[in-house]
This record gives sequence, structure tokens and C-alpha cells, in this order.
Amino acid sequence: MPELRVRFAPSPTGYLHVGGARTALFNWLLARKQGGVFILRIEDTDVERSTMESVNAILEGMKWLGLDWDEGPFYQSDSFPLYKEYVRKLLDAGKAYACYCSAEDLEAKRNLAMLEGRKPKYDGACRERADQPEGQPFVVRFRAPQCGEVAFNDLIKGRIAFQTDELDDLIIQRTDGTPTYNFCVVIDDATMKITTVIRGDDHVNNTPRQIQLYEALGFPVPEFAHVPMILGSDKARLSKRHGATSVIAYRDMGFLPEALINYLVRLGWSNGDDEIFSREEMVQKFDIHNVGRSASVFNTDKLLWLNAHYIKNGDPERLADLLLPHISKRDVTTLGGPDLMAVVKTLQERAQTLEEMAERAVFYYNAPVSYDDAALAKFEKEQLQAVFEAVEKKLSIVSADDASGIDALFKEICLENGWKMGQVGQPTRIALSGGTQAPGIGEIVVTLGVAETIRRIQKARDYVSEK
Repeated sequence: MPELRVRFAPSPTGYLHVGGARTALFNWLLARKQGGVFILRIEDTDVERSTMESVNAILEGMKWLGLDWDEGPFYQSDSFPLYKEYVRKLLDAGKAYACYCSAEDLEAKRNLAMLEGRKPKYDGACRERADQPEGQPFVVRFRAPQCGEVAFNDLIKGRIAFQTDELDDLIIQRTDGTPTYNFCVVIDDATMKITTVIRGDDHVNNTPRQIQLYEALGFPVPEFAHVPMILGSDKARLSKRHGATSVIAYRDMGFLPEALINYLVRLGWSNGDDEIFSREEMVQKFDIHNVGRSASVFNTDKLLWLNAHYIKNGDPERLADLLLPHISKRDVTTLGGPDLMAVVKTLQERAQTLEEMAERAVFYYNAPVSYDDAALAKFEKEQLQAVFEAVEKKLSIVSADDASGIDALFKEICLENGWKMGQVGQPTRIALSGGTQAPGIGEIVVTLGVAETIRRIQKARDYVSEK
């Protein structure tokens, strides 16, 4: 049995879409599970729309997701001489021919066919043409078989068959000499010895034409697996109007690569009722035959749930490194402030994204310049003054070694003054963070340090007294 060789072949006309990332993931998982080869090929034959910026965005997205490739990236634009060589082989073998039909003639025939209720396919006008008008532009068409059927066993969808009379003579080379998509794909997959083609099911209709080309050129036909598309919440094809579709956009929104990978693998594939998979478990359990035949709906809430899981259980040191860019873009410097890893430990239990965590981390580095007046208004002014004085006094004679010790200290304050914890904890939290949505008091005090905590308590006390 030949070595498994799979490929991911994006077009560099935009960012790495989550749908493309899932296709890349399925190829990568199959290669890693079977000890095969995963190839990255950039299909940049659309010269007008392909950009190096898009290439870089695709590579950046792949690297962020950890989808490392074994060969490549290869660029189709480097293979134009190879494509021309195979066009010539088909012409010499009588399996391709020059077509001189003008675009206007073809459009007129197409419109007539549609008007008469016929399938608008090329009528073969130049198929047996013997003359070659000098100086007249022409395309090269593949001389497709005209009877029988083209069938293949899709690893996901099962047997799929097309009648050859549904297929016209495919253009394989344009008038400017450039090859067309379906032809390039066949030459690339054949010369790269691809054994299994996993791609989106929008390519199903291309497959019979490509199989005909494989057979005409004497190449072995690979296996095919067509993955159903990803839909938005309204069951329409996922697009920008449903929210972010770019892999890098999810990174910038504070999602972890392991969360997005875990989410994407479950979009169409299942292993019982399991929801959470490490990368190693994905490789071990992935089976292309267990990919469903129906389209999947992208659920952002599910992705957020997974991301929160990975943040909650993540390594604080790694999370601190990933969090830093999200904090920095808020014009916040961590220099001279609390240890960022310590800050992460106080926030990772509740944060759904790194962006959310960064927003909640700001108060650690920038002392509040305003306070939640609505929350403070729930307490009497004299009560607030008394609480702040009691907290400051108690903290000035202790050292903040651990959160549990600080929590015990606040219980002492409550017992000594006949207060409930809410009467002490909430005003103190507002004094330290500016609002009510913050970690536990003990965690905040230990992370800020006693000196900074007292300074903020004094500032809040002054604020209250001046109101």
C-alpha cells in the first residue's frame, strides 16, 4: 500500500477561512495518524486576485493553529512550464484540441440553451475542426469521453456517479496560455503523488472532470473525501455577516489555538459524545469515515465555552505570554506592576477570552481614576469611611502572603465591627478595581501587594469624603 500523501491547497486571495482551516486540520490529522505526508500547496494561478499578503496570512494562520506541513509550501505559479508540457501531451495524443469559438458565440449558445431548457454546455463545435486559423486566439479543450459514466467512492458521501453526457469539453488552457484550475489541480496532485484528496464539497462537481483527466494522462486516481460546508446560524453559508470567519481574527479576539482546533474538529466529525480533545487524542481517534454527510452550523457560544475551558485549565505562564499583546494594545504597561502570571491566576477561572481577561487585568496596572458610583450609592457615606479605615488599619499590620490569609483578615474585620462580608468586601473591591466585577479580595490584595492596596484604599476614602 503506498504511503499516504495528502495536501491542503488554499488560494491566496484572502485570509485563512475557518472552513479552510477545518479542511487543513482533517488532512493534517489523517497524515499524522497514518504516518503520512502533509503537503501545503498555494494555488496562485489567479494572478489578478492572488497576493503575497494573502499568502502570508494563510501561513500565519496555519502556524498559529500548529498545523505544520511536511513539504512545501509549493506555488502553482512556479509550475507553468510543467502544465504546458502536459497540455502538449494531450494535444499530441489527440485528447485535447484548439477551440476558436469566440466568447460572444459561446454566450449566445449558452443563452439559447437556457431559453430552450437545455443544459448550457459547450456543443463541441471545434471538436473535429481540422483548420487552424492563423493569428486567431484559441483555448485548449480536453476531449472528454462522450458515453458511459464517471463514478467514485467518496470516503464521506459514498458512491457518486456522473453521466458523461453531463460533462462538456473542459477548457484546460486559456487564450493567454495560462492553465485552468481543474487542469492544474490534476497535474499537481498526480506529480506530488497525492493519494487522498480531502476538500470541501463545493468541489464534488469538479471531481468527474478531474478523474477523466487523470485517466487520459495515465495517472492513478486518488481517493476523494468531500467535507460538507460550514453554515452560519441562519443556515446560510458561513460568511462575514455571521461574524469573524478569519482564523487570525479569532486569535486577535483572544481565542486560543487549541480551542479553535478542538471546535473545528467537532464541526462534522464525532467520536461518540466526546467534546474535548487534546491534539494527541484527535490524532489517535480521528477517522475520515466518521465525518458526517450534513453541513455543520458554526456556534460561537460553543466555541466560547471551549475557549473558557482551555483558559481555565491553561498554564498561567503561557497564558501570560499570550495575554501581553492584548494588554499592550490598551496602552497599559506591565512594567513595575504585579507579576503578569500572578494576575492571570486570578482571572483565568472566569475569563472566556484573552481579550476579556486583558480588559479585567487593566486595573492591576492602572489604578482606578473613577468608581462605580451606582454601586457605592448602596452604602452610607459614613459606613464606607468606616470600612475603608478598618481595612487600612488591619492591612497596615499584616503581610500579604496568601489569599486565604487575607480572606481570614476580612472575616476578622467583619466580626470585630458587626458587619456582613458584603458590607466590607464590595466597597473594598470597588476601591481597588473601580467596579464590582473583579476577582476575590484576597486574590487582589496578594497580587497588588499591601502597599498598593492601602494606597488605593486611601484614594477611595478621599473620593468618598469629597462627594
